[in-house]
Amino acid sequence: MLKWAVGLALLASGGAAMAQHEPEAPSPPALTLERVFGSPDLAGSTPRALRLSPDGKFVTVLRNRADERERYDLWAMDTASGDWRMLVDSERVGTGAALSEEERMQRERARIGGVKGIVAYDWAPDGQNILVPLDGDLYLAALDGSVRRLTETEASELNPVISPDGGYVSFVRDQNLVVVDLATGAERQVTEGGGGMIHFGEAEFVAQEEMGRSTGYWWSPNDRLIAVQRFDESPVEVVTRSAIGAEGTRVYDQRYPKAGTDNVLVELYVMRPDGSGRVKVDLGTNPDIYLARVDWTPDGSALLVQRQNRAQTELDVLRVDPQTGASTVLFTERAGARSWVNLHDALHPMDDGSLIWWSERDGHGHLYRWSDGNWTQLTSGDWEVAYVAGIDEEQGRIYFLANKDGVLERHLYTVDIAQPNAVTRLTETGWWNSASMDQSASRIIVSRSNTGQPQQVYLADASGQRLSWIEENDVDNPEHPYHPYLPSHRGKRFGTITGPGGQTLHWEMITPELEPGKRYPVFFQHYGGPGAQTVTRAWGGTLQQYLVDRGYIWFQIDNRGSANRGKEFEDAIYRAMGTVEVEDQIAGAEYLKTLDFVDPDAITTYGWSYGGYMTLKMLEEAPGTFAAGVSGAPVSKWELYDTHYTERYMGDPREVPEAYVASNTVENATRISDPLLLIHGMADDNVVLDHSTVMMARMQAAGVPFELMLYPGHTHRVGGPGVSVHLWNTILDFLDRSIADDGEE
Repeated sequence: MLKWAVGLALLASGGAAMAQHEPEAPSPPALTLERVFGSPDLAGSTPRALRLSPDGKFVTVLRNRADERERYDLWAMDTASGDWRMLVDSERVGTGAALSEEERMQRERARIGGVKGIVAYDWAPDGQNILVPLDGDLYLAALDGSVRRLTETEASELNPVISPDGGYVSFVRDQNLVVVDLATGAERQVTEGGGGMIHFGEAEFVAQEEMGRSTGYWWSPNDRLIAVQRFDESPVEVVTRSAIGAEGTRVYDQRYPKAGTDNVLVELYVMRPDGSGRVKVDLGTNPDIYLARVDWTPDGSALLVQRQNRAQTELDVLRVDPQTGASTVLFTERAGARSWVNLHDALHPMDDGSLIWWSERDGHGHLYRWSDGNWTQLTSGDWEVAYVAGIDEEQGRIYFLANKDGVLERHLYTVDIAQPNAVTRLTETGWWNSASMDQSASRIIVSRSNTGQPQQVYLADASGQRLSWIEENDVDNPEHPYHPYLPSHRGKRFGTITGPGGQTLHWEMITPELEPGKRYPVFFQHYGGPGAQTVTRAWGGTLQQYLVDRGYIWFQIDNRGSANRGKEFEDAIYRAMGTVEVEDQIAGAEYLKTLDFVDPDAITTYGWSYGGYMTLKMLEEAPGTFAAGVSGAPVSKWELYDTHYTERYMGDPREVPEAYVASNTVENATRISDPLLLIHGMADDNVVLDHSTVMMARMQAAGVPFELMLYPGHTHRVGGPGVSVHLWNTILDFLDRSIADDGEE
């Protein structure tokens, strides 16, 4: 454990003799795993789902409790007075009922499987009520603190929303869409035939897990119509998944579309809120497509449907007449050679009939305006627009998040539609920001963090000027949970290397207080997969600091294939997973070995999910480079993973089987000679346990030694009270032993 030396200043008049009697300052407390994962959260309050009310009078957040960091309640702040009040206490209002399997899996796919209490809410358009799902039922919360229960059933109400004009609450129950008239309280099931393999109003597995679409129905702006997805799972292959728990095993015959197998059959209908007048939307003659996104025009006169082909090389935007279901193609996004089309949420229909759109057609993600078949590029350059935060149509101004000022930071910018490329930054440099706005784009909620400050949230005006703190969360405040640990906090340094492909690769590092001539072991963390960026100037969490306190150097590097560096940088993994990204990570390890404060024989590596896959590939491709590797919930054979994610990058295994053979970790499992710890949750429905068992069997048959830790009842996320401490004690005990054993040799 690294000790922090605290020096004492001598009194000017007393000299050294008086200093001997000066009481010593107390040593700062030592970080422990129990404290890192305990309550209150060392990062301070970490509000979720921050929103402005439709009238801008309130900010609402889900705020976690000091005594139970995983449990969230609904709070509101009056933007005029700054006063806070709890609107819904999840323990007082909730029943504590167990979640249905359907709702539990939806939460897993939204990456909130470990969250308790209130996980979502929806404002009524009049700004007077909030729809709150809790413990499988629905509640309507008023601003005066009163709560009205809307449902009380054994079945879960999924995907609940208040309609745009506020006349209805809708949700999915037992695979059918249900609508409640708020004026009368009358409940009506508006679809028929849901059940078994047929689902109405839900998003299919790959839409939730891979496409960023969590719902399967969409209200028109005037409450007159609803677009409802129907999907049929019967063509999808059945995978028997065993959810192995501590005191029993549940077996699920899950419809799981593995790469190269059939997807669900998707249809889209438009109907009135009572289910009458149902019209089928023309999605084309090819049934093997993805329903990517559905939006309404502002006046409700048309649907805008995004249709993606199976290969994900084309994305059509259709205009649909809701009265007849007839569709026409407005425009098509097409991928370049050896590439794919990324999905996004930046389609914004304007009142004048034009569309704001995001595209990578020039090699970088930028904003465009489409009007009557004509395109105007609104932003351009060697940088990426991440998403749109708001649009002020009256002023003709778009607010968006991007990395224009450097790939390690994300800022809020604005551009006038009438003045393309005249971009103005609204947030301070040195931070990683996210932002959302009210409907008129008059106010902004900004969330930000940097390497020394966990998330802060403030309310700003349209110029970016801060009006008030929503959550200052200042670590310099003596009351902040992390404040006592600041004396031992180590800053993060950043740098670059030139990778094997000639590209600039960014890295970040935290070191202990270095002693001259001493060499240190390295905890080399990696993810490596597409769609993610790990090296940023954002808060990294206190686990990193704990590892450094133990004497490790903490390090990670972003490889080719990762996000926010342009299409060419990402496309390097096309039909070649487990190649260039592995080369780049190994180059990072070789760079570490050139540093005089690094022990070149004590570089350990850790990754989870895609990162777990990378651990296996790195140990196979570069034996002896790492002292040990930890592989958590790894993919081992891409043929076992789902269609939309896998085929996007690897193609269809029925067409390119050789690419899949080259990319898997099983073929070369016998090359692994360095110490390996394999970890997996035994109820994982994302990267199913089969991925690890196939590796285990191959290595056992070949006599390749490895260590194993399995977690009964845990899904793709292994963690929670007690378990997180056990997990990391297991990992660090393995790494410490591996380094010690290597030193003895």
